Amino acid sequence: MQTQILGLLTPLMALLFAVTFALFWKLGAMRRHVLGFAIGYVFFAAGYLVTHLAPPDALYLFHATQLLYSIAVFLMLFSVCERVGQRINLPLMAGIYGVSALALAIAVGVTNDVAPRLIIVNTGYGAMYMVGLATLLMAPRRGPVDHAILAVIALGAIDFLVRPNLTLMYQSSIPDQAYRESFYYSIIGLVLGVKSVLGAMVLMGATIFEWTTSLRESSEADPLTGLQNRAAFEETMHAILPKAQSEGRPLSLVVADIDHFKQVNDIWGHQSGDKAISSFGKLINEMVRNCDKAGRIGGEEFCIAAYNCPNEPAERLAERIRQAFAQLAHEGLSNDIRLTASFGVATAAEGETYEQLFARADAALYKAKSNGRNRVENAERPSPITTSIPAMAQAEPVTERRA
Repeated sequence: MQTQILGLLTPLMALLFAVTFALFWKLGAMRRHVLGFAIGYVFFAAGYLVTHLAPPDALYLFHATQLLYSIAVFLMLFSVCERVGQRINLPLMAGIYGVSALALAIAVGVTNDVAPRLIIVNTGYGAMYMVGLATLLMAPRRGPVDHAILAVIALGAIDFLVRPNLTLMYQSSIPDQAYRESFYYSIIGLVLGVKSVLGAMVLMGATIFEWTTSLRESSEADPLTGLQNRAAFEETMHAILPKAQSEGRPLSLVVADIDHFKQVNDIWGHQSGDKAISSFGKLINEMVRNCDKAGRIGGEEFCIAAYNCPNEPAERLAERIRQAFAQLAHEGLSNDIRLTASFGVATAAEGETYEQLFARADAALYKAKSNGRNRVENAERPSPITTSIPAMAQAEPVTERRA
């Protein structure tokens, strides 16, 4: 009875961590990877409960726990990768699970010795962790929190790939009915408990760091778009541009301006104009990566700092945003009216300051305005990426420089 009660500590801790992450996600209005941590810990707790409470010789035991643990591992790895703007290879993860599940089914059908089953399932988890580690290593940012997460993932991969073999060297054969009395089971309970706490502490530290950062950024946000205001964006640029240059990473700047915006306010009113600005800001936020920074630096003017992004991909980003905005309907405007925007792109040269980089991107934007609007101009290349199409309803010329 005492062993059974002690065995419930690990899943209870996992459920406590799940509730904590869920509260962070809900109350802190945090991004969905925090919710992924919560759901991952729920599946981890469920897997451990099945392992601990189901009959040790039940045919479904290892199949059920493998499925639940695999979902937990996938959710955790998917979430930590999404946190830094990386996409984990879903087909590869599914393939690893499929191969290990097939191998497990063969092992269960051939022998009642659980040792081969343990090697199979743990090797599968370890392979998943290796995929997650490789994906995280491709992420552009490397802060102390990121290094801590990398360390936890690396230790998890080593544990799954090495520990079962070392443990089973002591007890090479384990009949399924004796599984819970085995040396391996006593070790795995301790290891899972330690890993659960260690992983939760690191992820919770990362979540708290993101939460406090979010609170700080909320005071630096433009209230209309949610992007950084001008002061915050310029402060960010003065920090990340030298960092990118010291690391040898390209940094590109996209400057965008809504075409004929003064006429939007004159014809449909400032409230409609504000809604158009808000829509453009939301579109930009949806189309940039987590490692990029975007800000509203003027009335209808926006900036995007594309980190670790060479010139041509930055130009393509601007073109995707241009096309998407040209198709966007706006509340308060006539149904047949579509607004457009012009873009200037420049990539930082060695030793270039933010003011110099912005001046070149701004000059490219001015060229886009002069050449007909609704286009992307690249400061690094004289020819435009696209041919302009008519802007908003052949609006009358205006006197402002960029209207």
